[in-house]
Amino acid sequence: MGSAQKKKQTKNKKPAARRVSATAAELLFEIGTEELPYQFVPLALRSLEESAARLLKEQRLTHGALRTLGTPRRLVLVIEALAGHQAATVKEAMGPSKAVAFDAQGQPTKAAIGFAGSQGVTVDDLEIRQTPKGEYLCAVKREAGRPTPTVLADCLPSLIGSLSFPKSMHWNETGMKFARPIRWLLAQYGGKAVNCQAGGVKAGNRTWGHRFIGPAGPARTHGIPVKDFKTYVSTLERHGVFPDQNRRRTMILAQLDSLAKSVRGQVHRDEDLLAQAVQTVEYPHAILGAFNPQYLALPKEILMTSMKEHQGFFSLMQKDGSLLPQFISVTNIKLADMTVIRKGNERVLAARLADAKFFFDEDRKVGLASRAEKLRGVTFHQKLGTLYEKQQRVRQLAERLAVMFALDHETRRDCARAAELCKADLTTGIVGEFPILQGIMGGDYAKHDGESDAVSQAIAEQYLPPSMEGAIPKTLVGKVLSLADRLDTIFAFFHVGLVPSGSEDPFALRRNALAVIRIALEGQLALNLGELAGRASDLLNATVSKPTRPSNDPVGFILERLRYYGRTVDGLRDDVMQAVLKPTPPSQLNLLTLYAKMKALQAITTRPEFDPLIIGFKRAHRIVEKEHWTRDDVEPTLFQHPSEMELYKVLDAARLQTPFAIEQGNYAKALDSLVALKPAIDGFFDGVMVNADDEALRKNRLSLLHAVDRLFMAFGDFSQIVVQGT
Repeated sequence: MGSAQKKKQTKNKKPAARRVSATAAELLFEIGTEELPYQFVPLALRSLEESAARLLKEQRLTHGALRTLGTPRRLVLVIEALAGHQAATVKEAMGPSKAVAFDAQGQPTKAAIGFAGSQGVTVDDLEIRQTPKGEYLCAVKREAGRPTPTVLADCLPSLIGSLSFPKSMHWNETGMKFARPIRWLLAQYGGKAVNCQAGGVKAGNRTWGHRFIGPAGPARTHGIPVKDFKTYVSTLERHGVFPDQNRRRTMILAQLDSLAKSVRGQVHRDEDLLAQAVQTVEYPHAILGAFNPQYLALPKEILMTSMKEHQGFFSLMQKDGSLLPQFISVTNIKLADMTVIRKGNERVLAARLADAKFFFDEDRKVGLASRAEKLRGVTFHQKLGTLYEKQQRVRQLAERLAVMFALDHETRRDCARAAELCKADLTTGIVGEFPILQGIMGGDYAKHDGESDAVSQAIAEQYLPPSMEGAIPKTLVGKVLSLADRLDTIFAFFHVGLVPSGSEDPFALRRNALAVIRIALEGQLALNLGELAGRASDLLNATVSKPTRPSNDPVGFILERLRYYGRTVDGLRDDVMQAVLKPTPPSQLNLLTLYAKMKALQAITTRPEFDPLIIGFKRAHRIVEKEHWTRDDVEPTLFQHPSEMELYKVLDAARLQTPFAIEQGNYAKALDSLVALKPAIDGFFDGVMVNADDEALRKNRLSLLHAVDRLFMAFGDFSQIVVQGT
């Protein structure tokens, strides 16, 4: 027997890992850059935190709290109580069996030698382990782990490289990619600098203050020395930088509130604008500005959008919701006299508002009806024709929806008129300047043209809801218009084969489909997808060339969003939703009905008798399905066991109650009548054998079970329901 066998014969017992006593310390890591776009900072901080946590786990480094901070010029990682040494580990790899690894003389074969070489050990280092399959060679490699500073020196550069941005750039000969050029690195563990570099920049224990109000003298050129995170924060704050984004947010909110109160107003809270302000500055200082009150004659949406989109200014409101002729800007500097900056902001805003007023006045000289004709020259999509053609399809879908929802004559007329004008504002100057105002300005211009309030409001609401959380249209005509527009978009892109793939959804079809679901369900509109699909297909065939190859099913795509809505909003089970959807024919895809059935079925699944009922039903369903039985003409004179008559009686009663309850929309009552069948179904299976020797008896019992199956299927396919233990 070879020496490996003599020395290493062991059981399945792992050696204890060697313990290393090490003192934990703080890691402070800062990436200093040229100014990052404000949208990049939150994404980078999230990526930095996730990547750091993953890296520490991979490197077997235990640690305490981990947090990230950031400004436009720095991304900061702080890790408390980071272990001073990697945890020891033992890695094992099983190799060939002992019988294959050694020959009759106990000498290692090529299999043993090859395995040892692949694991970086000698044959003598291999152990023999007893396993359920017999004795096998095992390579055991013990790693004591490296000191943390050594690990950090290797890993921090790769951590920088792992950060993801919407766009990255090369800025020097190293070829490294990052959102903006890296100008300095601070990497300090336990008060000592970590020896590493990235992008040609060597890490040290120094940081840099504010670009304009930072330190003077050598500190501006050579940086500010840092001892630990506590002194890092206090030192930077003295030099004009508040690295904690939450601290900056609190400061900005307090300043906004104080300035608003000084003019007896209140700030229009805009979370997107607040996030922009927080991530645009290192030293937040809010200042109050004013504009000419004559501009208050413009719609406030124009003023607020101009202040937000072009300048990043906060609007001030009165208690009644009207605008004040003042604004607040958040600057990145605090001077003894901010007059020059304030006047500069006011001058730039005045020019923007003058442009907006010009566009607004010029737009109103041409009515929306005339503008609608101009859409003939505006492309919706190269494969889908013009916006004029889309608008005409939307009008016809809106008319069909109005009939489907049984709306009165006046409301139907408003739906058609709103759809006829809905895209006309896309040719206006103000929407060209501020695309975010599309729809809103259309509603305002429609009102100016003398259109009814219903038409004007519907045009303004056509793009609602903007997201899963946003409000749906308030008016009935607005709901119809939004549905028609989104349904046309979905069916049109599917018609030409431009469908979402994986995470790619360039035309926001998932968002549009979810909006359709929300408007139909939350707006209580009986939308029949099957009927609308046929109408949309006819309209597209008339205006758009047919695809060269068939695309996926747009109705199925929308129903997938229905499932998503059911899971996230009401916690509906996938099997419950599938039970309702699977047997529903296209002509009956009424979203309100489907969802009401799903909720009723979900509610009854919690009853103790439900699972046993499903077990009995599935047994009946499988028998009928296996026999391909389609007859349900039951002959009571052939009954031999009382359980047959009992099932026949309760089934006869249920066949009167269940379809009527379903027709009336009383799905809970329909399910109650099905649940009431449980004792009779159980009794039937306990009392008789379906596959009797007598052929007439067998056929009669199959017909009885087929009648049970058909009754359940009138509500849904209960064979889709998952029951524990089946």
